[in-house]
Amino acid sequence: MSDCLFCKIREGVIPADIIFENDDVLAFNDVNPQAPVHLLIIPKKHISTVNDMVDDDQVIMGKLFSAARTIASQKGVSDDGYRLVVNCNEKAGQTVFHIHMHMLADRALTWPPG
Repeated sequence: MSDCLFCKIREGVIPADIIFENDDVLAFNDVNPQAPVHLLIIPKKHISTVNDMVDDDQVIMGKLFSAARTIASQKGVSDDGYRLVVNCNEKAGQTVFHIHMHMLADRALTWPPG
């Protein structure tokens, strides 16, 4: 999508601190971190929200989780723990309408998140 912030990052139009990339997934540090480790993991395919997924998108969502596992290991947070969050629509806190998974780690995280 031409007006999607994350698509522009994927295309290299907008710079980002990319920490992981493969054929299907891109991960980069959040510009407004809420934890010492706070990054966003996105599918390269544009999908606006979880509600917009089709059956074939199940595979790409699995790839986001696989990327998260790899990144957590690379960042050294696998053993201490990390949180993965996917928000759907505005009331849930989604501000960029391209599915993305937040990874938060390297500090104690409380529950419920708020």
